[in-house]
Amino acid sequence: MPPSAQPHDGECVIGPEIAVRGSLIGEENLVVRGRIEGSVSLAGHLTVTEEAEVEADIEVESIEIRGQLRGDITATQSITIERGAQVVGNVRAPRVIIEDGARFDGAVDMDVNLPEPLRKALR
Repeated sequence: MPPSAQPHDGECVIGPEIAVRGSLIGEENLVVRGRIEGSVSLAGHLTVTEEAEVEADIEVESIEIRGQLRGDITATQSITIERGAQVVGNVRAPRVIIEDGARFDGAVDMDVNLPEPLRKALR
């Protein structure tokens, strides 16, 4: 497991032999190495590792995707789709990073609060 996918204090890990169907709701960070179907709502960070398969709508603080994810993603801070990841769905966050070599099929919505002078200039 890569160092950034190692569990830390306040993290839960769904192992590669685990499949979860339904709604996951929590306050901790979550590392997914297995399969999730349904929905995920976390007040923390979600890591989808290379071996993970996720078919769920996601609401999190931030997310890092290295595996396969199908579903819409909303993050209050950031979404990172890393090289080798496959994502199908719409993403919405103030900061969206799609690395070279990632596969992405969907729409990107970045809620960016522009300074007032710039917002007026763009009208």
